[in-house]
Amino acid sequence: MAPDPVPTPVPASPQLHQPRYFTWEEVAQHSEKKEPWLVIDRKVYNVSDFIRRHPGGRRVLYHYAGQDATDPFMAFHINKDLVRKYMNSLLIGELAPEQPSHEPTKNKALTDEFRELRATVERMGLLKANQLFFLLSLLHILLLDVAAWLILWIFGTSLVPFFLCAVLLSTVQAQAGWLQHDLGHLSVFSTSTWNHLLHHFVIGHLKGAPASWWNHMHFQHHAKPNCFGKDPDIKMHPLFFALGKVLSVELGKQKKKYMPYNHQHKYFFLIGPPALVPLYFQSYIFYFVFKRKKWIDLAWMLSFYVRFFVTYTPLVGLKGLLGLFFLVRFLESIWFVWVSQMSHIPMHINYDQNVDWVSTQVQATCNVEQSAFNDWFCGHLNFQIEHHLFPTMPRHNYYKVAPLVQSLCTKHGIEYKSKPLLSAFADIVHSLKESGQLWLEAYLHQ
Repeated sequence: MAPDPVPTPVPASPQLHQPRYFTWEEVAQHSEKKEPWLVIDRKVYNVSDFIRRHPGGRRVLYHYAGQDATDPFMAFHINKDLVRKYMNSLLIGELAPEQPSHEPTKNKALTDEFRELRATVERMGLLKANQLFFLLSLLHILLLDVAAWLILWIFGTSLVPFFLCAVLLSTVQAQAGWLQHDLGHLSVFSTSTWNHLLHHFVIGHLKGAPASWWNHMHFQHHAKPNCFGKDPDIKMHPLFFALGKVLSVELGKQKKKYMPYNHQHKYFFLIGPPALVPLYFQSYIFYFVFKRKKWIDLAWMLSFYVRFFVTYTPLVGLKGLLGLFFLVRFLESIWFVWVSQMSHIPMHINYDQNVDWVSTQVQATCNVEQSAFNDWFCGHLNFQIEHHLFPTMPRHNYYKVAPLVQSLCTKHGIEYKSKPLLSAFADIVHSLKESGQLWLEAYLHQ
């Protein structure tokens, strides 16, 4: 359930003359870290010995331990036949013939129809990338990067050109963020090797961040979005924010108060958009690469900082360089947080209920209306629902599959939300205010 490439295979165990049969109840008993099992296409795998070598990180597998992982497996891999060959050594049996193909908690009809939709998407070629689109995306990032330097070189370092340079550089960072996201999801090239190589270049050299950190965090988010304890994107609950109706009420009943949550819709503007990238991300990425000894990532990151130092220090001096750097990170952070959170914070947040893939993704995501500006500004993540259902799909095809997804949701009574951009931003604040009030009511009266 993670991107290719796969690691060196483990020697296959001896062929089983008589396949071992398991029930869903037996599989569910192996949901702990000690001996995690997964089910993929009715086959049961013990991933205990493989989990630390999993390219997408061990936590993604832990999040599906004791569950059916067929749909996330299909969603995250671009060369499934190759990956299956490496899975043979992990196979321990299959579901007993009398066992249904779906767990009791999952909607069988919805799952079957979604799998038919995925087959249709593949036949339509919607998982194939338009290379020109991504080339132009990269070129416009590089041109903006050059333009930012030229502004200071031509017009000097007074306040106006300095600020214009920072705005262009923050645009570079935001747009490079969307492009590295495409590469990290293996949606640009047909082979994992080229996706990973360019991913290192864009996130490492153009942004100064480690690819391994992004993989570690982001695939967990996609595996179980808005599932507390599994999605790292909502780890700010409960230390900084009370998120979601269920968790906020639970926090109030437990009489826990790490922050004045009934005011969180106000202090969000202070510790959310302005601070995430320049304070938290900027420090944590270095902690991450040193702790995990990701020296290749560190080399790519240092190439960004060396380039930034060499190109801007002669123009603005050391103090000006530091001011420019953190101003860019501040502006980038505001852009990133509003766009990334508008599709998730206002949506359903709870513990993992082990529901089907479609319900898991759609209840945790919402869309923003399409326009040329919205597509560019959001990196096409205004189609968050389609992106979560088909994470390897090139973003320029989201609008093509959207009507099919909306039709599927309508048929099965699942709410498909799409909003104007500013309404989506406002809903972040509204949802924080609502969950803060729910926490306060439970804290005082329950």
